[in-house]
Formats: sequence, structure tokens, C-alpha cells
Amino acid sequence: MPMIAVNDPQDARIEAYTLVRERDLVGRQGRFVAEGEVVLRHLLKAGSRYEAESVLIAENRVAALADLVETTPVPVYVASPAVMDSVVGFPIHRGILGIGRIGAPATADEVLANPGPGDRILVVAGVGNHDNMGGLFRAAAGFGARAVVLDSTACDPLYRKAIRVSVGASLITPWVRLGRGQDLIELLSRFGYAPWALTPSGEEVLSRARAEGPVAVIVGAEGPGLSPSILAKSRRLSIPMSPGFDSLNVGTAAAIALHHLASQI
Repeated sequence: MPMIAVNDPQDARIEAYTLVRERDLVGRQGRFVAEGEVVLRHLLKAGSRYEAESVLIAENRVAALADLVETTPVPVYVASPAVMDSVVGFPIHRGILGIGRIGAPATADEVLANPGPGDRILVVAGVGNHDNMGGLFRAAAGFGARAVVLDSTACDPLYRKAIRVSVGASLITPWVRLGRGQDLIELLSRFGYAPWALTPSGEEVLSRARAEGPVAVIVGAEGPGLSPSILAKSRRLSIPMSPGFDSLNVGTAAAIALHHLASQI
């Protein structure tokens, strides 16, 4: 599809890109923003769950993205950096944005059924920080987690900042969200995953733990951690640290656990 030059920030054809930060706060009615080259490439090849609607790039990025622009089957709008900044409401240094459309939510049966003996998934309970959510998806993708499971209170992995921090991993890693009140441990048990809960108070050291089948690594929000009900029904594992310090970023902790499991395969 040929490139479409845009010179007016008020051009109705790029209305979806206006005031990005403000619109992130109120939701996009089934759409999301992909920011940066790597993220946009993931969106354009993400498959049936997500569909690109359009692309907006700064004119000084066109040459570097020639292969993408020439093969993209959706409208590609091109604007000067000044016009692009005016549209989105802040200096968009990467100069690359796309609008994606969310498909039907995945189900637990689609992403968790029939696990192999070495399969592992990441379970995220109560994490409300979008930077942390992006880091968790990045760790899951980097260490081969089959899927990510979110409880009903976890933040949106398709929020623009979460996608950006994940480097597009939240667009390519299967994920499912539990309904309010749904029993997490019962769900994992039904599909055959052993629950490994990461907690500073864990009785067992992670580095010594061996998997005996599919494993679900469970992490909670920094500070409150996992609920007593989850901890009571899980294998509780700790990551020893230097004396006087017992706190890791939740994404770092998840990455350590998933790497440990990956090394056993």
C-alpha cells in the first residue's frame, strides 16, 4: 500500500493517534498503540489474535523502515516529526507508531491445555505497574514460557507502556485473564501445572528445586506479594540475597525462576 503524506495534525485519517497519553488512561475500545520498530514488526506478524489497522511514522524514519513500509497491507501515514509530535501530544522520539485491534480473548483451554512435561507458564497476581508487566512478559518470552496467566486484578499487558517495555512480547506470548473470584490454584491443577510461588519467606531455595512436570511460576505485586491462600496451596520458593536485603524487582525474580526451569529441560 502506498505511503500517505499527512501535513495537518487535525487530519481525520490519523485521529486514532491523537493525544496518546490521555487516551491511554481512558481506554481505546478494543484497540491499542504499538510504539517502536520492534513492537510494530511484532504487531504486523502477530497472527490472528491482533490485527494492525494503520501505521504512523516520521518522515525521517521511512528509509530505515523501507522493507516494512513496502510490505505493510494497512495504511502507512507519514508526517514530519513536528506534526507527529503535535498529533500524539509529546515528543515521540522513536517516530514509529501503529494502531492494533484486539481480537477475542483467549481461553484457558486454548493456552494451557495438554502441557508437555517441560512446559512452564508464568502466573501474575495483583501486579498493577505497567513497567513491571512489560518486564514480566519479556522474561516469559525470553525463557520460553508457554503462556502467561493474569488474575483479575493485574494490569493490562496491552497498555502502550507495557507493550513497549515488553519489546512486543505481550503481542506474541499467549495470555489469558482469570475471571473475578476464579480459583487460580484449581485452574492450574486442572491443567496439570504444579504451582511454584515465589516469596521471600519460602521454605525452599529456588536454585535447589527440581521440576517433575509442568510448572507454573507465580509472582505477586512488589510489597504485598502473594495472598496467603495462594501461598498455602503452592510450593513456596525463595531466592536468597545478600544479608539485610530481601527485595527483587518482580520481573527480575520471574526471570531467575524461568531461567532455572529452562536450564532443566
